[in-house]
Amino acid sequence: MKKIAPPKKTPPLALKQAPSGTASQRLLWSGWTDRGHVRANNEDSFLGLQFDGREVRHLGRLGEASLANQDFAFAVSDGMGGAAAGEFASRIAVEKITQLLPRSFQQTAAGMTAGFSDVLSELFTQINRALTFLGSCYEECRGMGATLSLCWFTPGWMYFGHIGDSRIYYLSARDGSIKQLTQDDTHVGWLQRMGQINEREARTHPRRHLLQKALGAGSQFVDPQVGAVGCEPGDIFLLCTDGLTDGLYDQQLLELLRSPEAAAGDGNAAQQLVNASLANSGRDNTTALVVQIGGAAESSAQKKQRQKNGGRKIGTGKAGTEK
Repeated sequence: MKKIAPPKKTPPLALKQAPSGTASQRLLWSGWTDRGHVRANNEDSFLGLQFDGREVRHLGRLGEASLANQDFAFAVSDGMGGAAAGEFASRIAVEKITQLLPRSFQQTAAGMTAGFSDVLSELFTQINRALTFLGSCYEECRGMGATLSLCWFTPGWMYFGHIGDSRIYYLSARDGSIKQLTQDDTHVGWLQRMGQINEREARTHPRRHLLQKALGAGSQFVDPQVGAVGCEPGDIFLLCTDGLTDGLYDQQLLELLRSPEAAAGDGNAAQQLVNASLANSGRDNTTALVVQIGGAAESSAQKKQRQKNGGRKIGTGKAGTEK
């Protein structure tokens, strides 16, 4: 398989100290997956995880919690392979995070500080080894692989790792824009980044699903994309598999996630995205995870007032001011 030269690596960066005033930040998340209108099974998997130096908790599809004393990880994975191997591969990819990432938290708490790029690169390497090993041991798992897009939240920062054609989007509260943080590891993705085709042409290109990088699938080595983003109240992060973007353009994602209904925070924003995508396409398994950064917890009176004003927070102070 032809492979395009990866982007130049940046030096490993240490885990960044949380900016002042971020200890009161809260996360609001929602997740949803659907097998779509065509596929017989769902090869997508997603994960929500809350962890500290003592325990690890799996999160439900909908929730809210403080970032003060614990870290959070969210991930989506799209499996590939014959029979049920793809479904198995994506589950392995996300479940390995449960074992490996909290271990890094414990080492950091013990003073063994590592760069986040080192931690995430090692995580992806270990998952790749696990998938490769299973593929070599069982005929029914031969050639199986998976994409993986991971967000790791600490107070004030989101660290991400990625390989494949699932995506992580960042919706900034400061300027209202939407940005794709990850690069699609496909030739079509490269053509789009180089400006040779546009978003509409990329969606209909006959080779859009041919991956150049994945976990497993015969890959001896992996070179994930890693990065970090500073978080502010009102920022939104979307993790999704390619089934979601097969039915929704980036501008549609922005409009749906910034709609008054989504801003009110009472429904499942991820489910709304999946349903909208299925209405337009549904040719593939479709998964979305939406994570919003909030300020300090609202009182019931503040929440009622926000809903009355179309989801916008009002009041004084950084956490209550609309950007």
